Amino acid sequence: MRIDVLTLFPRMLDGFLAESILGRAVQAGLIEVGVNDLRQWCTDKHRTADDRPFGGGAGMVLKPEPAIAAIEAIQTPGCRRIYLTPDGEPFSESIARELSTEQHLVLLSGHYEGIDQRIREEVIDREISIGDYVLTNGTLPAAVLIDAVARFIPGVLGEEKSLTHESFTGKLLDFPQYTRPAEFRGKSVPEVLLSGNHGEIEKWRLAQRIEKTRQVRPDLFKHYRHESHH
Repeated sequence: MRIDVLTLFPRMLDGFLAESILGRAVQAGLIEVGVNDLRQWCTDKHRTADDRPFGGGAGMVLKPEPAIAAIEAIQTPGCRRIYLTPDGEPFSESIARELSTEQHLVLLSGHYEGIDQRIREEVIDREISIGDYVLTNGTLPAAVLIDAVARFIPGVLGEEKSLTHESFTGKLLDFPQYTRPAEFRGKSVPEVLLSGNHGEIEKWRLAQRIEKTRQVRPDLFKHYRHESHH
């Protein structure tokens, strides 16, 4: 799979793409990530990528010429062109899974004041938000999307098992985890986890997940109850 990011801040992705599981996936050739500086496609001598909004207002807006030229230069037949923006559809595990089956993603990370509407109309297939808050630019949201998508690519996660047990794969939050030492500052690991009885451990973990979800994410809990009654 290839992912191309278009950004005014390419260096923000340097460490992120070189470290940890993602870094290993890139090195192993399981995923290819191209980081492209939008200013390469600016044609004036000052390499101007943004300008003041028509109609007034604070901040700057991404200009259509460089962004459209960049996407048209990078896109391949059948690729998905995604704009990361707070007014997009909310990103989720199911969208990450769906995108992981694509051959090529082109991610446009815009300005927090937005991009010229004509970019959206001309060269964007899908608009995605990673949450109801505003960041200074869309480069971190692009990183978040890459990380979430990469985990579904076969071979990226060492243990395939780790996909099945996590939060959001089954509409419930995760259970508490413990490791050595069995006692720390007077707090002991729950007995059941030391019992070796896998049936009891699964039951305990499910109960913990249900309780945590009920407390922290009543919205997910409602879904879970609805589905488990069917």
